[in-house]
Amino acid sequence: MGVFASLVFSCARGRTVAAAAAATLLLTSACTPAEEDAAPPPGVAGSERELSFTVDGVEVFATLTLPEDTSGPVPGALIVSGSGPTDRDGNSDLRPDADTNLNFARLLAEAGVASLRYDKLGSGETGLGGLDPDAPVDPGVFDAQAAAAYEALVGQGEVDPARTAVVGHSEGSLYALRAHTLVDAAPALVLAAPVGDRYLDVLDRQLTEQVRAVEAAGQLTGTEAVTLLSDARAARAALRGGREIPGDLTEMVGALYSPQNAAFLARMDELDPVELAAELPEGTPVLVLWGEADAQITGEEVDRLMTGLPQAERVDVPDADHVLRVYEDEPGATVLDAERPFAPQIAPALTEFVDTAW
Repeated sequence: MGVFASLVFSCARGRTVAAAAAATLLLTSACTPAEEDAAPPPGVAGSERELSFTVDGVEVFATLTLPEDTSGPVPGALIVSGSGPTDRDGNSDLRPDADTNLNFARLLAEAGVASLRYDKLGSGETGLGGLDPDAPVDPGVFDAQAAAAYEALVGQGEVDPARTAVVGHSEGSLYALRAHTLVDAAPALVLAAPVGDRYLDVLDRQLTEQVRAVEAAGQLTGTEAVTLLSDARAARAALRGGREIPGDLTEMVGALYSPQNAAFLARMDELDPVELAAELPEGTPVLVLWGEADAQITGEEVDRLMTGLPQAERVDVPDADHVLRVYEDEPGATVLDAERPFAPQIAPALTEFVDTAW
């Protein structure tokens, strides 16, 4: 649900894969390496409690993580996943060991903050909830899930409803920026690897980079590359113009701009992150985290977002990628996500933010 096609490199053999169910703003696949030990997880495990809530007849499954000290009400944070079928821990089929949300939950627990993370529709234990996988995606369902998850968070006895935050990773940043319109609160915000430009512009930039890389590797001809990009831009123009998407697109672009995805893509593209940022309630505390080795979100896109967030704190993390794990060798080295540590700069940035947000 809300998933798109992408070209993904396989580092082992340099193949390309047309993955019609890939989450565009969260992706390239991790590469297969020689065996290494897993990196130790950050923060503390905290105590966890499984729970669920219902949205439009679909049961959504979630995990509440509590800090060690809950002798009094503690701050609470809702963690919202990136794009595509990404589960409560921040994992998808293409990045099964990213654990982005889980790592944030551990660091928040260490900082004395309870957190709730959930399996968005199409992922994890929630799955499709009996919905037709071929039916068009209703973009409103993801707003409703985020709102219900927030209410579930503040409904926990250990959580202080007056001290809350929303942590949005990648596409999740667009939900974080609108949290004050989805719930009756004005939470603090942590925007991790945030979207900084209009959705279809980011998608076009990502697709162009991937196609050109595949072309340079000799796996697409120049004509094939031009056809793919021309088709994608024709589909983008049609969607933005409210016209019917052409029916003769190449297979990969047709999967991306499918009838099932069209309404979702159009809705997300309406959301200019800079405008959303400028509409935040006055005084909203905001922390922006971005990895300098992020291949999905560029520094220029984050720069653009910051023009709407003049009072926000921004932390750029050297050598960290889109899921905020660090390359200890050259970026692009053939190591699995699980073998790379979560960026150590995130913990102090979160702790300092939490100490001053409320």
